[in-house]
Amino acid sequence: MNEKEGVIKYHLNHISKPLPQTIDVSELNSWRSIMIKLELIGQNPTRYEGLGFGNISQRLSETSHSFIISGTQTGHLDPLGKNDFCIVQAADPKTNTLISEGPCKPSSEALTHASVYLEAPETQAIIHAHCPSIWKNSSRLQLASIDREIAYGTPEMADAVAQLIDTQQFNSGGIFSMLGHEDGIVAFAPTLKQAAEYLINSLAKALALE
Repeated sequence: MNEKEGVIKYHLNHISKPLPQTIDVSELNSWRSIMIKLELIGQNPTRYEGLGFGNISQRLSETSHSFIISGTQTGHLDPLGKNDFCIVQAADPKTNTLISEGPCKPSSEALTHASVYLEAPETQAIIHAHCPSIWKNSSRLQLASIDREIAYGTPEMADAVAQLIDTQQFNSGGIFSMLGHEDGIVAFAPTLKQAAEYLINSLAKALALE
């Protein structure tokens, strides 16, 4: 089932407050701007009923489960300001619950990000992109994938992500497609640069196939 982009499905306990002054969003913004130029993140009236798509996050520290993530429906903005990010302090994928704080609410895909961070301790950064070329060629590119019957933003998706990371034995990162979430691709790695490279390399290979 292909799910509508941008709809928050998890249970959210959010506290509205400014981000700490120590938070630096410059690296997140730099890589996000590149993703926007490649149309992997953004907003387009001809795609997904005009809703924003894609998001980016980074773990706050190497050992923390908390992470900073772009806010819901910010795809039309470039660059983002501090008011366009929030912090996910805790998440329980099994109960479909997130606790967050910041000037805006987290992306609709925040639960998927949380699942990756929980299951892949070496992961420090995640980019959730929307790329028709990669998504349609997932099988030919031999990408790991999550079944099309599993909807995003649900405990089933969180469980599928956990199983995928475990069974695929991703070392320090990887990339997978969400077949039930139109054009949805997730790249995760120890750095934002590496996560972006997974996407860019896959895009180049997909375009070569086309």
